[in-house]
Amino acid sequence: MSNIRDYTMLLKESAEESGSVLCMGLDPVYESIPNELRKAGQPHEFGTAVLEEYFFIIFEAMVKRGFRPAAWKPNIGYFHQMDRPREGSFAGSMALASVLDMLEEFFPDIPVILDAKRGDIARSSENYAREAFTCWECDAVTVAPYMGSDSIAPFTRQDKGIYILTRTSNPGGAEIQNLETEMGKCYHQVSELIIKWHASCGSIGSVVGATCMDELRDIAGLFAPHSIPLLIPGVGSQGGDASEVMDVLHQLRYDLPCVRINSSSGLTHPWKDKEAPKNWLDELMKAFKQLHEKTSLQQGARR
Repeated sequence: MSNIRDYTMLLKESAEESGSVLCMGLDPVYESIPNELRKAGQPHEFGTAVLEEYFFIIFEAMVKRGFRPAAWKPNIGYFHQMDRPREGSFAGSMALASVLDMLEEFFPDIPVILDAKRGDIARSSENYAREAFTCWECDAVTVAPYMGSDSIAPFTRQDKGIYILTRTSNPGGAEIQNLETEMGKCYHQVSELIIKWHASCGSIGSVVGATCMDELRDIAGLFAPHSIPLLIPGVGSQGGDASEVMDVLHQLRYDLPCVRINSSSGLTHPWKDKEAPKNWLDELMKAFKQLHEKTSLQQGARR
């Protein structure tokens, strides 16, 4: 999507342009979209038009207010679940394609991270890499490390980023990621591999949740000397606190422009499971502004 060759450079330049390290997740929930935009019937029947209008209104309002995140993170599952391929309906996929086109038009050179959590062996992993980088033309993708280096290798490209799941924000993540091994916890081993892969390939980052602050501090301490790109989900509805994350990163003297702190539902539909209020767009813009301020580079410098 961007002509910038090096993904790490794209991260740093977009952070400076945004003035923050905020990543806005795009996880549309059809039932949370304002009533005046939704149509009666099943999402796969009207999803493309509804999501296109919804996100167009949001993006246009952000441009008018001068709001720019430092990255976008559409979760592919939220779009694909609206498809009904055996019925000839690809409403979700078409909506995602339209959203990506809008991002490119409204917010050029802001990286798009496809949250797909892929990972397989040999040609299968290469196919998933093509899905993210050739089919969807995204700048980065989330990848699972469980199958090892030959599973990761097909995703490595100088101009593209990889975020490897290290210590995820979900409660069940500890069941495997915090297991004790001879080399420490499982996430320690993954972290050491990321440092190794980043040194040889570049632009390889890590996903570490904001809901597990002890582990975040631990992992970020390992990564800080290497300026590993960090993707930190879990802020907002999952309970993570952006200010606390920024404090930890500042204490570690982390290279902040390489970091992205993500909020998805807290920005896509901040009213959560309730019906969208009449002033829904103002509420959404307010939520974005508040989180943008908490994750600003100036805030990081003042800490």
